[in-house]
Amino acid sequence: MTRNLREGFTTGTAAAAAAKAAALHLLTGAAPEHVDVPLPAGGRLRIAIATCRSEGSGARATVIKDGGDDPDATHGAAIECLVVLNELGSCAEIDVTGGRGVGMVTRPGLPVPPGQPAINPAPRRQIADSLREAIEAADFRGSARVLVEVPDGEVIARRTLNPRLGILGGISILGTRGTVRPYSHEAWAATVSQSLDVARAAGLREACCSTGGRSERLLMALRPDLPEVAFIQAADHFAHAMAEAGRKGFTRVTWGVFFGKLVKQAQGLPQTHARNAPTDMRQLADLCATLGASAVSVDSVAKANTAMHALDILRPEPALPFILQELCRLASEHARNFAGTDMEVRHVLFSLEGELLAQWPNG
Repeated sequence: MTRNLREGFTTGTAAAAAAKAAALHLLTGAAPEHVDVPLPAGGRLRIAIATCRSEGSGARATVIKDGGDDPDATHGAAIECLVVLNELGSCAEIDVTGGRGVGMVTRPGLPVPPGQPAINPAPRRQIADSLREAIEAADFRGSARVLVEVPDGEVIARRTLNPRLGILGGISILGTRGTVRPYSHEAWAATVSQSLDVARAAGLREACCSTGGRSERLLMALRPDLPEVAFIQAADHFAHAMAEAGRKGFTRVTWGVFFGKLVKQAQGLPQTHARNAPTDMRQLADLCATLGASAVSVDSVAKANTAMHALDILRPEPALPFILQELCRLASEHARNFAGTDMEVRHVLFSLEGELLAQWPNG
């Protein structure tokens, strides 16, 4: 029986709720158990407050970030905001900055310039808007300062791509919509876009995309001439990565893949996750037949459980090298179509043991 998947909320929404709760505590003396905050894409969300207390001349509130049924590295993280009010100034003056556990941007190409905390523009506005709601409701006429902190942010960031992007010392405060749709992979797609921005800002015109950590390490070993920022873990976002690479002016993209993802890319699937993009075994079998595989193998491939099962069936076939190279060629052709430019696209196929099995163009 299929159950409804639960939405979560972003680190930006968590920070906005914490900031509003802290301000309400300062303005009313009460520690709210829930607050209602605006979302960047419209609408509102009611968020539970874990803790809220006075601290020095301000107040600190904590929200536990909830990724819903699509948890990421920040799921369960404590997002804190320390708010200090000042009777001087106006409510239009809200300073949002980052403290411990919030990364610092050190490379160009991101939505936040180098030297600034990694609080993206949409959540920065969301935090300020949420705080402004509290101080305007209390008819407070002064200004406010918000310090966003994530106590475990530096540790959590090691499980993200932040170090690769040049965001050091913590996580990013993100969220263009404010909520997290289960299994939407929107956050990963956004990271692919940002990674490509960083590579272009570093002056690169070539990107090396992979479908995961293992394929990326193999591709890095094959291309030691390129810096780390050239390598993008695009995961299942085949079409998105290529469209973004084309839009950002890359002239070459090299993909490092294993057989399962290669077959899906060669079949032109824009998104290659197993959940919504099953491999067409009949189509793969027809290709094998065209390139000279035996009738027995063709029939077995059509009935194979997985792409890797199909590869095992094909290993004794003399036609296997031609099949693998043709799959690389087809994948590169679809990639270039998704890019919408005449850029050069290369595909490199690895075995799970790290052997180079095929590539296009050959050599």
